[in-house]
Amino acid sequence: MGEHEEKRGVNRRTFLFELAAIGAGTSAFAACAGAKAGTVATPATGAAANAGASAVGGAPASTKVIGLQMYTVRDLLEKDFEGTVEKVAQVGYKNLEFAGYANRRPEQIRALLDRLGLVSTSAHIGAQLMRPDPAGQIKSATVIGQDYITIPSYNFGREGVAGWKKGVAEFNTWGKMCKDAGIKLAYHNHAAEFAPIEGAPNGYDVLVREVDPALVDFELDLYWAAFASQDPHALFAKYPGRFAMWHVKDLLLTNGTKGMTPVGKGMIDFKSIFAHAPQAGLKHFFVEHDSAATYPGGSLASIQASHDYLKQLLA
Repeated sequence: MGEHEEKRGVNRRTFLFELAAIGAGTSAFAACAGAKAGTVATPATGAAANAGASAVGGAPASTKVIGLQMYTVRDLLEKDFEGTVEKVAQVGYKNLEFAGYANRRPEQIRALLDRLGLVSTSAHIGAQLMRPDPAGQIKSATVIGQDYITIPSYNFGREGVAGWKKGVAEFNTWGKMCKDAGIKLAYHNHAAEFAPIEGAPNGYDVLVREVDPALVDFELDLYWAAFASQDPHALFAKYPGRFAMWHVKDLLLTNGTKGMTPVGKGMIDFKSIFAHAPQAGLKHFFVEHDSAATYPGGSLASIQASHDYLKQLLA
């Protein structure tokens, strides 16, 4: 099924601990699995690179608040949830994207954020949690003050375009429910969405073309796009305004093997990508490093390095 297979028990991005989804009272697992080998996309040239470009120094307000996907510090969250959120705030992150709440109620999360002067504009909520209780998940998001419920992965099956269109139908249904509550649905990619399928260039193309843009936005994971040899500039030019959120994570090639590293320590040209934030439609972005716990100094050292780089880049 690939890396977006909802029912897979363990893969390269399955939580190592249980974070209960508030509202529904069930366990939330944000799974991101391994992807097939590819090459890092090079920056676009010509019209695709220049359309909608703006100097990073004059970046819009959407690039001034550095966010963090909390999966990055999951090794610390499982030991001390509130204390870890406090440490993340001390580094300088102001916008937290959650992927579970460790049995805390939405009111408790909101109180913690308010106390620390933080916001959470998105949460990763799996399809397996949305299906039984979309109203409960939406209510939790509104209590916390989130703008988005983001589907982190999805099992589109093996039916080619038909399977992806089934996903589109479900996304549009949830998106309408979100819109009625004053928020919006989004979908987060990995690499497998860009694999060729029968009847279309790839599944991602089907999603972006077929979902109702008034109901569903996209969270572009820059690492997985690069992993799949996709050029963000070309995506922005092809689908302007559709990428309201990004996962900002860097790719490092070591002896021919692709892996993750703090932002600014790898191969992705973030200066060029951020220059196209208006064309992409960027509203929020989140640093992520799936293997941050193994970085020298641990996950806090990783998020500190990423924050330092982005603060300088986007100043």
